Amino acid sequence: MSFKNKNVLVTGGAGFIGCEVVRQLVDQGARVVVVDNLVNGRRENLDFLPNPLCRLVVADIRDKETIEKLLAGVDIVFHLACLGVRHSIHSPLENHEVNATATLGLLAAARAKGVQRFVYVSSSEVYGTAVRVPIDEEHPTLPRTVYGASKLAGECYARAFYGTYHYATVVVRPFNAFGPRSHHEGDSGEVIPKFLLRVLAGKPMVIFGDGTQTRDFTYVSDTARGILAAGDSEAAVGRTINIGSGREISIQDLAGEVARTAGRPDAETVKDNPRPGDVLRLCADVSEARELLGFKPKEDLRSGLEKLLAWYRGLKKSPEELLEEEILYNWETAKASLS
Repeated sequence: MSFKNKNVLVTGGAGFIGCEVVRQLVDQGARVVVVDNLVNGRRENLDFLPNPLCRLVVADIRDKETIEKLLAGVDIVFHLACLGVRHSIHSPLENHEVNATATLGLLAAARAKGVQRFVYVSSSEVYGTAVRVPIDEEHPTLPRTVYGASKLAGECYARAFYGTYHYATVVVRPFNAFGPRSHHEGDSGEVIPKFLLRVLAGKPMVIFGDGTQTRDFTYVSDTARGILAAGDSEAAVGRTINIGSGREISIQDLAGEVARTAGRPDAETVKDNPRPGDVLRLCADVSEARELLGFKPKEDLRSGLEKLLAWYRGLKKSPEELLEEEILYNWETAKASLS
């Protein structure tokens, strides 16, 4: 990929996936402006700052005046800023406003400022539960949450700008990413970090539903590499592309993998009621990413879990301390009682 000396704007660049996108861009010599309001993102995720190639602007993507100023002279936008799945259950209107309405505003502003490429980072949640696997990009989009619907709306705006204005947009649909800096906390908390920290702390892993639901997990550096490839490939312009591993695993089996990786194969699991709007099956068809982007994951689930384990063990906080930030029923409210 050729990002050296490019001027790049990354929204949500202090978040879990966003900071890895930024890290790889800086490694390639791009000049990066990160826009993040630090609601889900964290300043410490950009631990390589200060860096002459990167600066963080703390701002909301709904702040039209600020965003328009930051877009001046930008070559490429990678748009990752969003509010997540569980947030959409307790705050659907705000979720739509950030994920859909603000995306439309950002597209219009980027085009007006002459930004050459706009990469919209969507989500596998737009598919809902698979009606066939593997899920290719022509699979029906039947989102089960406002988050999935709002991300789909953002996709449609990106494709409309390509169709109407011939504006160079690309839509990527990452499946479930995991790795260092992933969220265990608040309404952004996800299954792998929650499982791993609970095992390390001697707590049971909580499975919502019967555990047969499946996900396609991709290590975060691979996800970021796929996103960046979409910003570099001319063949990707106007296209919608899955980024995943092409392998599915049930949540019950995932619990076993996490336990074995942590060296505690007898770790306990407990079952709880299903989460509202939960997708039951996901497995990506990644042939488009392979053909258009030359994308192939480098890490498998086990190696990725081992790297995440090593990262947790290198932190100053213990698993018990980290779990103080966990909200078990994180779809009920952002201020729900801690588990």
